[in-house]
Amino acid sequence: MARTESNMLPLGTIAPDFILLDTVSLNTISLKNVRGKKGTVVMFICNHCPYVKHVNDEIVRISNDYRVTGFGFVAISSNDVEKYPDDSPIEMWRTAQRVGYPFPYLYDKTQEVAKAYQAACTPDFYLFDAELKLVYRGQLDNSRPGNGIPVNGRDLREALDNILNNNPQRKDQKPSMGCNIKWREVNAEL
Repeated sequence: MARTESNMLPLGTIAPDFILLDTVSLNTISLKNVRGKKGTVVMFICNHCPYVKHVNDEIVRISNDYRVTGFGFVAISSNDVEKYPDDSPIEMWRTAQRVGYPFPYLYDKTQEVAKAYQAACTPDFYLFDAELKLVYRGQLDNSRPGNGIPVNGRDLREALDNILNNNPQRKDQKPSMGCNIKWREVNAEL
């Protein structure tokens, strides 16, 4: 498992729009459809990454805890499914069913959405405020597979609580770390 850190998109960036297939409902979903009144969490995840598997239960808990307070949640998978068939839309559907994702799980076939967000790894977390301005990007918490630190979602939960309580966000946000996004090879022939 290759360890890759987030690119740390600049704070204040407006959330790039998207319209993608939800592998659970088979509907197309846009940013407008998942936007929350208080804010919106956009997560780049995939099925096969051990870092994502390590935090799956906690991202479900966080989503369930904060959806009722006015936050929207969405997960996006942008991996090359030809080389990584475990991340195909049918496998995304199976993973969403097995884990119990309470949010849409979107397939970014062209990888354009991942590029727009400058996503680099799975998992990669972005929190936008009510005006869709980026206020947090980075890690869920300090836990990683095998480091013995319990998964508790501390960093993302704190950022969500800061919005709810009108508190400023931390300036020292730590990048997420996980598997690199599996980019499709670009045909070099013109």
